[in-house]
Amino acid sequence: MKKILTGLLIVMLLTACSETMNNDYKFTGESEHWEAEYSYKGTEKWGEDNGKKTYSSEDSYEFALKYKGTLEELSSMQKLEYSYDTNSSSGKRTEEFTEPPTTVVFKSQGSSKGAAKVNEDEVIKVTVKWDDLEESFLLENKKVTTK
Repeated sequence: MKKILTGLLIVMLLTACSETMNNDYKFTGESEHWEAEYSYKGTEKWGEDNGKKTYSSEDSYEFALKYKGTLEELSSMQKLEYSYDTNSSSGKRTEEFTEPPTTVVFKSQGSSKGAAKVNEDEVIKVTVKWDDLEESFLLENKKVTTK
């Protein structure tokens, strides 16, 4: 019984010495022909190990780009290129079509450990090029109010 109580006490002390912060943000925006959503989930942990401060982080994201028109309108599209830039990272993807696309939604995702985090008040720039057309727009976290 003493071992169990000692173990619980140690776990409680370790928990008291560490702090975890979860970040869960959704950035959205649109242009004339496209709309996008950038979903970000991150965890930051601060603690102490042998008297030294520790920090670790993990995150994941999903970027979804959606054409606002019909699939039929995209049937002649031969090339789609899109990019997005946050303060800490960027992404770019190019797709070439030998046959008409089968969807109006295009996604990419990823994750990392120890990388810089995306802040809740960031504005993410998106650029979309399809065939000879191009549009740029911004994604914002609608939960954040700026003054």
